[in-house]
Amino acid sequence: MNDLWVLRLQEVIVIMIAAALVFYVIDFLKKSERMNRTGTILLSTGWSIQTLLILYLIIGDGRFPILSLEEGFYFYAWLLLGVTIALQVIWKLDIPALLVTCIGFIFLVIHTFGRGANTAVTDSLISELLIIHITFAILAYVAFSVSFVFSILYLVLHRMLKEKKWNATFSRLPSLSQAESMMTYSIIAGIPLLFVSLLLGLEWGYIAIEEFNWLDAKIVTSFILLVLYLFVFIVRERAKIVGTNYAWIHVYAFLFVLINFFLGSSFSEFHLW
Repeated sequence: MNDLWVLRLQEVIVIMIAAALVFYVIDFLKKSERMNRTGTILLSTGWSIQTLLILYLIIGDGRFPILSLEEGFYFYAWLLLGVTIALQVIWKLDIPALLVTCIGFIFLVIHTFGRGANTAVTDSLISELLIIHITFAILAYVAFSVSFVFSILYLVLHRMLKEKKWNATFSRLPSLSQAESMMTYSIIAGIPLLFVSLLLGLEWGYIAIEEFNWLDAKIVTSFILLVLYLFVFIVRERAKIVGTNYAWIHVYAFLFVLINFFLGSSFSEFHLW
């Protein structure tokens, strides 16, 4: 797979599968047939393009492309993603499909960006993997920022209602239920984006850095951040935290986002932000 257009198609497939993972995680967190269906469409489209590329290799080389480790990774990922589609479409097994997709995605990324030889194309591909990783991370931070904004609005609105301070600004604020819903929807979007970003980041580090430190400060704090927001979501779903307490926990969680964004990078061996 040395043709430049094939490599670009591979990158498109990676982005599509990454987006499918985001929708699957959202469906896992908050059961949504629409999210599940969108993820399956993206996954099926990416897998179909993969199938065409495999046929292109078979026709072009006159052999089945499994005779090298790189080709084996690609075929393995193709099979896993095909199994995922079957699990989703035929058996409706969402959680097994999500787990199988994660494994297939990991091997697909290794195949696409980890090409071994130190060439200009390889360096370019690794840089693009980093760009995709950073993009998903920033989107996650945006989602968490939105949850913070609505948590502040919730606290302000609650105080205004409690003190019965009515003014023109009050009519322009969301209702308490709207603000609470937006807090939840924002972290439902942010959690899978951060999860996929971490997968991509770990694979970039493994491929690009010769002595990659899995316990780098930024990696550790990012996983803590992911677990923290998962905890916030779980306790909310179980109605353990409601009202102003729920808003305040979003405020405190966002403070950890800032710590991760700034201090985590300061103590990291290779993160610039």
